[in-house]
Amino acid sequence: MTVDARTRPAIVLVVAADHLPTVESEFARYGRDYEVRCADSADSGRALVQTLEAAGQPVALLGIGWQLPGVGTGLELLDELHVMVPTARRVCLTARDDYARAIPALREALGQGRLDTYLLVPQGPRDEEFHTAITEYLSDWGWTASTPEVEGVQIVDGNGSAEVSRIRDFLDRMGIPHRVYSPDSPVGRDLISDLPSVRSGASPAFPVVAAGIVAGVLEGATARQVARLVYGSPLTVDREEVDLVVIGSGPAGLAAAVYGASEGLETVVIEADAVGGQAGTSSMIRNYLGFPRGISGMRLAQRARFQAARFGARIYTGVSAEAIVPGDGAGRPHVVRTEGGDLKARAVVLATGVSYRRIGIEALEDLVGLGVYYGAATSAAREMEGRDVFVVGGGNSAGQAAVYLARYARSVALLVRRPDLAATMSDYLVREIDSTSRITVRTSTRVLDGGGHGYLEWLLLTGPGGTEQLPAGGLFLLLGADPCGEWLPDAVVRDARGFVYTGREVPMELWAHGRPPAALETTVPGIFAAGDLRAGSMKRVASASGEGAATVSLVHAYLSP
Repeated sequence: MTVDARTRPAIVLVVAADHLPTVESEFARYGRDYEVRCADSADSGRALVQTLEAAGQPVALLGIGWQLPGVGTGLELLDELHVMVPTARRVCLTARDDYARAIPALREALGQGRLDTYLLVPQGPRDEEFHTAITEYLSDWGWTASTPEVEGVQIVDGNGSAEVSRIRDFLDRMGIPHRVYSPDSPVGRDLISDLPSVRSGASPAFPVVAAGIVAGVLEGATARQVARLVYGSPLTVDREEVDLVVIGSGPAGLAAAVYGASEGLETVVIEADAVGGQAGTSSMIRNYLGFPRGISGMRLAQRARFQAARFGARIYTGVSAEAIVPGDGAGRPHVVRTEGGDLKARAVVLATGVSYRRIGIEALEDLVGLGVYYGAATSAAREMEGRDVFVVGGGNSAGQAAVYLARYARSVALLVRRPDLAATMSDYLVREIDSTSRITVRTSTRVLDGGGHGYLEWLLLTGPGGTEQLPAGGLFLLLGADPCGEWLPDAVVRDARGFVYTGREVPMELWAHGRPPAALETTVPGIFAAGDLRAGSMKRVASASGEGAATVSLVHAYLSP
């Protein structure tokens, strides 16, 4: 279908005149889906972006040359234009002759978060490394900042329900494009008119969810029901005994699934929420090995999910584990009890991770999904445009959420209980926050209260300057970690905070025959733990992935003593 050029997103290229023909030629391949606009000076680049902004045309990517007439370096122009179009991805295009001179400043700017990447202007045809980077950023922009052209799921919201926010968050984290419609829109009317309740003369129960990818419609839908509709439940699993059940699908669980299935173990993964766990909510993970341009938690989880499925692992979402009946180690398997039925497993990997701690303020708990969110809630970020937003937390997830929200919100205040960020947040994020003008950091500050009429409107804060009430358009709570292991049997021993003991972390009095369990094995033989749920874990994506992968060799050793 031909898209009207006036509505197409723009790619803006501002490079010196002697490089413009090459750059313009390289970007011609994007001309079908984007309007490629070029300028050869800082002044003409500013004017071009101002024109696009006035016309309401979105800018997907800024490609700015290092050397430009009318400005010291291209970085200065990038800073200016980013204020005008904060959601656009930023690339500095460097000529080969300028590279050695530019690289120190470019690396510093990259560390400060002033640009997404820098690339050498192609010197010949088919520079696919260059275009891989460009398409990755266009894909990221398309997912986070634009309306999907193809909808996998349609949602009709008739009452502003908080459940719609939860459904959207699940779909975003699963990488499923979707759109919300009002009941009086053409799409909304069509979906409602076909409901059995409406045909019988009753009023529809909102939200209504139509999942075209599986030809199903839910009335009065919940996020859990949507998950089951799209990805099934253990009721669809054959009741035979499987080699490995992985409980939880964050980085640890997905790594266990990939390595388990690839090593020939019949592997089933169950997940109560969206695949990806807490890491899946991260807008951008920049320090994960092998992804120099960074990767969103959703993309990382999506790729790992496809990888596990390719090897034969079966993954089910919207299904929580309710109990485990340990096996006897002499042929009787472990039984994982879920709301959808029992699963028998020769070995189990616990990878349920952690959940964000609740703030415990009743007025704010009543507004969860209505301006108050636990986690990054990337689906809600686009709704924060023009609002004053608050993020509570001092860890990497809170820092990533603040940087991401700054693309949309008028202002972002990061509220931290500690006197500084350095003790709990990675240095690269601290530097990026310092260089982002829309973000302010308020240390030694806590939330006392908040409220609003059907949606968050204000917060009461206390800090070094005393107590003050401020208008608030959004509150994102990333308050620290509580382990998701309260459902485990007493035989799986945990520490005082609920984290699962493994290996040498297990108290010596519980060792069998004077020897500790295997490195990632719990106090129950054949039940292993990996990732954030495990006592003593590093609470990082890379370490969780490594632990998940490492459990598989231990599972093999247990199954084949």
